[in-house]
Amino acid sequence: MGSLGPYATAHLDPQGAGDARPTALQIIQDEGVESKLAGKIVVITGATSGIGVETARALSATGATLLLTARNRSKAEKNLAGILEPGRVSLIDLDLDSFASIRAGAKEILAASKGQVNILINSAGVMGIQNHMLTEDDIEAQFAGNYLGFFLLFQLLKEALLASVTPELNSRVVVVASSAHRAATLPNNDNYNFEKGGYNHEIAYNNSKLAAVYLANTIERLYGSQGLHATSLHPGAINTDISRNMPPECLEAIITNPYILKILKSSQQGAATTVWAAVGKEWEAKGGKYLEDCKEADRGQDDGQTFGAGWVKQTYNPEEEDRLWKDSLKIVGLESEARSFLTR
Repeated sequence: MGSLGPYATAHLDPQGAGDARPTALQIIQDEGVESKLAGKIVVITGATSGIGVETARALSATGATLLLTARNRSKAEKNLAGILEPGRVSLIDLDLDSFASIRAGAKEILAASKGQVNILINSAGVMGIQNHMLTEDDIEAQFAGNYLGFFLLFQLLKEALLASVTPELNSRVVVVASSAHRAATLPNNDNYNFEKGGYNHEIAYNNSKLAAVYLANTIERLYGSQGLHATSLHPGAINTDISRNMPPECLEAIITNPYILKILKSSQQGAATTVWAAVGKEWEAKGGKYLEDCKEADRGQDDGQTFGAGWVKQTYNPEEEDRLWKDSLKIVGLESEARSFLTR
């Protein structure tokens, strides 16, 4: 059961972007971690636009070394102007749509960090891809960008995360998911990529976000006892570049909806729950929960509403989580780990 938490009042009556709800930098200040994480390594995907930029900006204030993945270096350098700092806040070339790029990027991360990773934040995202698109590895684009790329990157950085655990600071994985998972059902293992047809961009997006929630849940179950913890979260409704693939008329209908306008957050506010999950004292030495509005989500209504609040019946499902994990190991080519997972 979620608790009210220190930011509950600010979220009771939202008044749109820039209202009293906390920003990511406010979380850093409230948690007392400004300049306190020097020597720690934070890896952030999706840090080159939208809420990812604000996540990086806030975490930079901790003094930690940031490794920010980018699929487009020139765009990243432009969007991160003022944040990049040689030797402390650096870019890593990595495209979540490519297994080969993820493997190369992970190798570069481990070389740059000397095998240390304290916090991994999976913040990249894609939505609204109208037509069925497959990556170079034949993975449906939203499933790849919102989940499977995160999954493979975690597998490649897992040993570093485990090795970086100390009694004073456990390692954390933060997965940016979405309330859209509330309308999802995990596909059958022969239809993750819509092999059987029936592609719908909303269904694909919702399913990928449920998979992202399951990633965090499973990491916690498998590795929490070893000091590696994970949470998933809904950042809130934010009008960012993630909506670039949506038809203009659909986007217009969403962002002019009075309810949406009221709950809309700025990018700085949208990064707050991510940062809270990454550095908040609340999540030291525990995880496996779905968060929203800088608190653990309460039990919500099983109404299938993508903009609804709270967790629902499918948010926590160990059996389905295990199925997805096993299938994902096979899809990314980690057959030996899939076999050991089956016999654990």
